Amino acid sequence: MTTAAVVVRDDDPRRPGLERDGLVVVSTSWGAHHVDHGPAHLDALIARADADVAELGPADADDLLALDAATCADFPTGPATSHEPLTPVTARAALTPPSRTFGARVDGRLVAVTVVDVDGTHAETAFTTTDRGYRGRGLGAAVKALAVRTLRAEGVGTLRTGGAGENAASLAVNRAVGYVVDETWLTYGRGA
Repeated sequence: MTTAAVVVRDDDPRRPGLERDGLVVVSTSWGAHHVDHGPAHLDALIARADADVAELGPADADDLLALDAATCADFPTGPATSHEPLTPVTARAALTPPSRTFGARVDGRLVAVTVVDVDGTHAETAFTTTDRGYRGRGLGAAVKALAVRTLRAEGVGTLRTGGAGENAASLAVNRAVGYVVDETWLTYGRGA
């Protein structure tokens, strides 16, 4: 009998056996691909943000570390989704190719970022976060839209992202930017 958490896709044929063994779904996560609706859609999301939205560079490392530290506890954590707190080394790496980081500043303060890992014509979002006091203002959508617009213009054809099922705001942001869920993952465990 399985005792550790087991992560499977929602279409995995092992699901009935896991459930017969008494395991239950304790969390879900999803993966999505971007559908290109053209730059005008993305430009509109960027323009709606009442912030300065731009690609970040190595000079922004301290601001990125501060935002990550302020929001790190907000990330859902489980076997299929997690976020490791940034360190000075990993923050610099996020701001240096092949990673790309896009941020939103309000009154000079970095309040939202998305970090994307790029490999040739493929890109995968590493994480996106917005300061608690600035959520619900379209800043997450704006930084993701700028990332997609920039990378598409540079020839990146495949853009992927994902997240925890419990984070409805993240899913809504990604859908607004043009991401379409194409896989769902279920984490089975003993339950509460």
